[in-house]
Amino acid sequence: MTDPSPIAIVTPVLDDAAALSGLLTRVNSWSRRPVEIRVVAAHSTPAIDAVCREAACDLTVAHPCRGEQLDVGARATRADILWFLHADAVPCESSIAAIESARAAGAESGCFHFEFTAPSSWPKRTVAAGVALRLRCGGIPYGDQGLWMTREAYEACGGFAHQPLFEEVRLVKQLRKRGTFIMLDKTLGVSPRRWERDGWLRRCAANRLLALGHAIGISPARLAARYYRPRLVEGRSQ
Repeated sequence: MTDPSPIAIVTPVLDDAAALSGLLTRVNSWSRRPVEIRVVAAHSTPAIDAVCREAACDLTVAHPCRGEQLDVGARATRADILWFLHADAVPCESSIAAIESARAAGAESGCFHFEFTAPSSWPKRTVAAGVALRLRCGGIPYGDQGLWMTREAYEACGGFAHQPLFEEVRLVKQLRKRGTFIMLDKTLGVSPRRWERDGWLRRCAANRLLALGHAIGISPARLAARYYRPRLVEGRSQ
């Protein structure tokens, strides 16, 4: 294996050990790995503990609030570049090289293209096209697009807001103002399970209503209560 990349992966998680295990197994199979993987759990469980121990990654327990977990994880690492991944993300091995190349070219921060994991279907393609259109029109890329940034930029922009939903909005706006935020020419696999569980139209409509609620000033805590409420059976990742 080559020398590790100067990248730290930070992953918040509630209690979805299975998804987390898949992500860590994937990353640890790469020929070029991040110098550090920091999992920030909302609470310690035997399953999460075992997954992190097997993957030889660092585990921190923080208050169950996604924004706070992300911020705690970022500040607990020492790498020059921070890459924030949801537990159910499916990144490709070339992602690290893409981040390093962008950084070498002067970019301070960025994200990946949104793409659902296989198999392909027309609902997946339609939603992904909608996300791409929203971003071309100036929309904010969310955490499921694998946000990355230099530590300097992260700290200068104030880090993630300590709130359970839309924690990245203020940060991304500040990063864009610096003029070096780019969309990498790589996709990041996104799990379709929320859409499949709730129904494609219902989930898309709910997401847009949540974004509208945030835009008009509804409390992120109230919005998060609606966002997480349908998760009655399945494990939860962030």
